[in-house]
Amino acid sequence: MNSTLAARMAAIFGFLAVALGAFGAHALKAVLEANGKVDAWHTGALYHLVHAVVLFALAQRATVTRLPFTLFAIGITLFSGSLYALAYTNVKFFAFITPFGGLCLLAGWLAVVIRPGLGDSQKS
Repeated sequence: MNSTLAARMAAIFGFLAVALGAFGAHALKAVLEANGKVDAWHTGALYHLVHAVVLFALAQRATVTRLPFTLFAIGITLFSGSLYALAYTNVKFFAFITPFGGLCLLAGWLAVVIRPGLGDSQKS
């Protein structure tokens, strides 16, 4: 994956993190409070934004290491996405998806440990 595509993908994840965080805090506030899931939405938004920044850092490499980038992207989608869905719908099924997203995020961090060098320009 080239760094331009990765940076664009990271920017989309970042944009969505901010938009969904604001949407939950304002437009969905009453629904989230009624469902008792304000904290779930906040957790999803926090992890979404933090890992969007990580994606952007990975994208700054001359050649993006695909494994951690992919694991983080899947992790954000599953972890934060399932928390957003749970908070909005109050359908408990979504809570079973969240740990798989968390495992992908953890695996992404391990992949970075195995293959560090977020800022270098060496080929991966």
